Amino acid sequence: MYRYKKLSDLELKAAILEFLLKKGRWGGYYFPLDTLVNWFSKKVRNGKRIEGIVKDLVNERYLTLYKRGATVSLNSARSEEIVDFIKRVESE
Repeated sequence: MYRYKKLSDLELKAAILEFLLKKGRWGGYYFPLDTLVNWFSKKVRNGKRIEGIVKDLVNERYLTLYKRGATVSLNSARSEEIVDFIKRVESE
């Protein structure tokens, strides 16, 4: 059985944001970036792609990096936009 999923970049962005949202990782309550990449690599299979998606989310200011880029959290100033983005991608 094929266990890896074929997700578009947009779906992967929404999945990362939703993962952090369910964990409640807002502002100073951050999540280790290497753990996030390893967890999603088991689902998607390409760690470098996941790192690129996280970098895009940071550039779009949906995520904030802490501890010299070793940890990541959701940007609490854009909370409504993050929730709307997840809902929009899931509805497509």
